[in-house]
Amino acid sequence: MFDSIILDVDGTIWDTTDIVAEAWNCAIDKLFPAVPHVTGKILKGQFGKTMEVIADNLFVGLSKADKTRLMEECCNQEQLALKANNRNITYEGVVETIRELFAAGMPLFIVSNCQKGYIEVVIAKNQITQYITDFECYGNNGKGKAENIKLLCERNGLHNPVYVGDTQGDADACREAGVPFIWAAYGFGTAAQYFARIDSFKELKNVIHL
Repeated sequence: MFDSIILDVDGTIWDTTDIVAEAWNCAIDKLFPAVPHVTGKILKGQFGKTMEVIADNLFVGLSKADKTRLMEECCNQEQLALKANNRNITYEGVVETIRELFAAGMPLFIVSNCQKGYIEVVIAKNQITQYITDFECYGNNGKGKAENIKLLCERNGLHNPVYVGDTQGDADACREAGVPFIWAAYGFGTAAQYFARIDSFKELKNVIHL
């Protein structure tokens, strides 16, 4: 049925929110101590949005320039923290299932609204670099998820892809891009409409009939 699978990252592959919250709070304390700290729970409600939207939502009261400066430092601290992290924050069965899908001949891709360099950290930390054919993100080109799904499809000649994500924003992007959406119900958000629902990543194999 499908010729490829495009994956979201946060809330689909792993949950970095507690680690990221600590890193962002370090950035906040360093640059703008008056800005309220964030928590993992707060970030779960923000991840999936573009970095500009997250900054507007969390750094209220700062100028646009200061929001940009703080978000850049947050992202810098975040990548340092994730590279140094030794805790297992990847959802159960993700790496094994990705390997099985790849071995079965299913091309795998990633599209996220994350910052530049983040997907590279994700695939390196999970040791799945060799299984990911291509990826794209907001941080690379300033385009939203729907546009990047379409861009990735055009770039790789994908005719029947399916996208796996965990939020209504993912579902909306898939509808705009004309791509079926599989809702990872174990993730951060909810979705009103979807092609299929999975309650664990390993269930993906059943949905695509591998």
